[in-house]
Amino acid sequence: MPGQGNRRQQFDPQEEIKQVILRRRSSAGAPIPTETELMAELGVSRTTVREALKGLQARGIVEVQHGRGMFVGRMSLDSLVDGLSFHGRLDQHRNDLSTAAELVDVREILESALITRVATMAEPRLLAALEATVDEMEAAVQQGRPIQHADRRFHEQLYSQLGNTLVLQLVQAFWDVLDAVRPQLPSGTSDPGADAAHHRAILDRVKAGDAEGARAAMTEHFRGTHEWIEGSLADAERDPA
Repeated sequence: MPGQGNRRQQFDPQEEIKQVILRRRSSAGAPIPTETELMAELGVSRTTVREALKGLQARGIVEVQHGRGMFVGRMSLDSLVDGLSFHGRLDQHRNDLSTAAELVDVREILESALITRVATMAEPRLLAALEATVDEMEAAVQQGRPIQHADRRFHEQLYSQLGNTLVLQLVQAFWDVLDAVRPQLPSGTSDPGADAAHHRAILDRVKAGDAEGARAAMTEHFRGTHEWIEGSLADAERDPA
């Protein structure tokens, strides 16, 4: 019958497996039915089930643990990080830092909004951790050591008490992409001393509970980041090799 043909043409094995998981109200990390069980429930071949599971695994919906089985995947931005990192590297082959610049724009929008919440709810334990990280950055500047690891930790610590897993994953994803493209960026355009001072200013405003002051300090920090990227592009154009 025509109706049956249309239904068969519209059949999407990946979507059907997702519906199986949703009907069972499974949570992240929970086991999903075996290939044999999915074949029986969906009425399809093992090859169809395996291909669908491969697609779902690539999208992070299904996680395959060899020797243990298949499980509902946990929320992850790994695919996003991989794609952005790849395109960032492609850009650099053309002396084009547009991906890095756009990424910093998105970070600035996100973090400038979030910092106002942090400033109104920062707990003593968080403030102590941030203080230690900024102290570490300032000491590294004095000793001529790199500060990027402490820099990243500062931003991750800032939002750790918001209780929002996605926010932390986004912040970490931005850093993962920046870390991936950083080796190709000229280092001479960065100013570690100014960067450490920006973080001290952000911390001071957060400690004072000054939401708008913290936002202004964060905006100033990102202005320095934009200048670093623009300086890197200028260096690359002068020395394309």
